Amino acid sequence: MRSPDPAQLADQLRGVLEPVVHGAGLEIDAVEVRSAGRRHSVKLVVDLPESSPETGIDLDVIARLSRSAAAELDPHEHLIEGSYTLEVTSPGIDRPLTEPRHWRRAYLRLARLTLTDGSVVDARVGRLDGDTVAVAVPGRKSPERRDIPLAEIRHAQVQVEFKPAPPAETALLDPDALSGSTDGADGAPTNHDGPDGPDGPDGPEGTARDEENR
Repeated sequence: MRSPDPAQLADQLRGVLEPVVHGAGLEIDAVEVRSAGRRHSVKLVVDLPESSPETGIDLDVIARLSRSAAAELDPHEHLIEGSYTLEVTSPGIDRPLTEPRHWRRAYLRLARLTLTDGSVVDARVGRLDGDTVAVAVPGRKSPERRDIPLAEIRHAQVQVEFKPAPPAETALLDPDALSGSTDGADGAPTNHDGPDGPDGPDGPEGTARDEENR
C-alpha cells in the first residue's frame, strides 16, 4: 500500500488534533509529517493564543497535551498507515516569523530580516500595523525607524541576545516602554536568551517538548 503524502496527511491530522489543542487552551502552529516507509514522525507545534498574557507554555501542559493528542490519534490510525512517533512541542526561538501573530509576539525583540532585494537587516521589532511592521535599525549615533511591508521580507527570525535592549531602540518603537516595569539596566527590558531560546530550555519562552511512540 502506498504511503500517504506527508503534506496531505499533515492537513488531515491538523483537523483531527485541532479540537484537542483548542481544548487545552492552545493553538496549532504547525503539523509536520516525515515518513520513511511505513514509519512516520508526526510533529505537532503548539503555541499560546495571541490574547494570552503568558510568555511560554509549561512543560506539564505539553506533557498532558501529548497524551491527549496520542489518544485522539489512536482511532485515526488508518490515516497514518503504520507505526508513528508523535512529538508535541512549543515553538523555539528558531521559528521564522511568518504569521502576523509571530510578529506581534516578537515585539521589541531583535530579529534578522532578509529582504526581497537580497539585503539583510538586524532590527528590533516594533508594532505591526496591517501589512507593515515598524523596526528600529541600529546606527552609529542613534537607531533609525523604518516601516517595512511584510511583502518585502523574505525571511525573518528572532536572534539570541545576552544583554539588555538598547534604551534608544526601545524608546523609538514604544516611548512608553521605558516608563513601565522593566528589569534591565538603564530601564531597558532584558531578554534572557540562551542557546535553547529565551530563559533557557525550560524557561517561560524556551521550547517545551514531549514525545509519544505508537
